[in-house]
Amino acid sequence: MRSRTARASGDADREWARHWRYTSLPGLDLLRARYVGHTFPTHSHDGYVFGAVTAGVEAVGMPDGTLLAGPGTVVMINPEVPHTARAGAAEGWSYATLYPTAGLVAEVAAEVTAIGGTAGFGETMVDDPGGARLITEVHRAAEEDNPLAADSVLRVVLARLLRRHGARLPGRVVASAGARTAARARAVLYERMAAPPTLEALAAELGTSPFALLRAFKEAYGTPPHRWLTDARVRRARRLLDEGLRPSEAAVTVGFTDQPHLNRHFTRIVGVPPGAYQRERAG
Repeated sequence: MRSRTARASGDADREWARHWRYTSLPGLDLLRARYVGHTFPTHSHDGYVFGAVTAGVEAVGMPDGTLLAGPGTVVMINPEVPHTARAGAAEGWSYATLYPTAGLVAEVAAEVTAIGGTAGFGETMVDDPGGARLITEVHRAAEEDNPLAADSVLRVVLARLLRRHGARLPGRVVASAGARTAARARAVLYERMAAPPTLEALAAELGTSPFALLRAFKEAYGTPPHRWLTDARVRRARRLLDEGLRPSEAAVTVGFTDQPHLNRHFTRIVGVPPGAYQRERAG
């Protein structure tokens, strides 16, 4: 399979990225890239993130602080955890990342570990050159169109990381009044994504004040409502692009002003423009 790359934002001679899905492994997204000036804003994923830094330094911003990941480290992020990413050194960073579904991780965890409940990772970054090498081998096998090797190595690296670093994710605690309000606000924003209310109108609808809603939402989801909505729009746009909708149509459907508006936010959050993202799906 011929590898194609899409230029990311920034200096085209220094940055490149390929974000794609190997059709023989449905549900697994792959990103291999080099970024220098590109900065990922606060965002989250439906599934897990496993990234192997191969050169340079990546600065990963997590709710409890920023971590610097260099070659030989593996970054592991649980579903729905807000995070950022940017260069942690002047030369930027290169990495290979896997985005398996929560279902696949749960399947492997049930087979190779005794973790009860939902499996996850208490450490965001670990020094594991062997694990990092396996992540790059999944990429290599997929790019060489070797489905047996890609599937085998994917499961081996997931088993390795779960055995060494996996843990049971904490169960849900009884939500406070603020958390319940934030959850209701999120549901409203998701339902009315294309035409959201103002903060004042949303707060009035939920029976609270605008500043109280801002505090509760950021405490619950790590980001204010307008930034959460941008991330949610991009995530929905990705699903629409996967279904074959044109970028211009996806932009309007999720509430962006036009395709350039989608392009800007999509590239910042996903790492490649929507057109390049969709072409990889079609290829």
